[in-house]
Amino acid sequence: MTDAQVSIFHRELKEFVYKRVKDKALADDIVHDVYLKARRNGNQLKDDNKLVAWLYQIARNSIIDHYRQASKTIEVSTIDWANDSSNYNECAANCLKALIPSLPEKYRVPFQLSDIDNLSQTTLAKQLGISYSGVKSRVQRARKMLKEKLNKMLIIKTDAYGNVIVCKDR
Repeated sequence: MTDAQVSIFHRELKEFVYKRVKDKALADDIVHDVYLKARRNGNQLKDDNKLVAWLYQIARNSIIDHYRQASKTIEVSTIDWANDSSNYNECAANCLKALIPSLPEKYRVPFQLSDIDNLSQTTLAKQLGISYSGVKSRVQRARKMLKEKLNKMLIIKTDAYGNVIVCKDR
């Protein structure tokens, strides 16, 4: 290709990309990436007569890659945090509150006083007249029972901070 042909091809390739992305700076970036990919993978071109078609295919794939990547990105400024109606922590808490009465009294009372009313387990042991390890054991068993019942009712997933991000019926 002569310099004039290269210049014409470059302009046409840029127009081709611009028609699909509607942003001149982005089109320049994609065309630049096309040349880099072509340079890096030049050994894949088997027939020099198909160079132009090969470059256009790289351009198409680069445009597709751009849109794939863009669809995975969420602009934080577009999220309406104030009106976010999905409070999944509340969903799980409401279900737990509904399940607490179904526990046997032996486990429900220590759990209620410890985890809901925030009474220390040492104080609770004195109040109930049982050992500290007995209170701990009953609270842990109550938690386990609630977790099992909750898992039978709901699909719950949490993030790394323990916040519920999915709360839906099974």
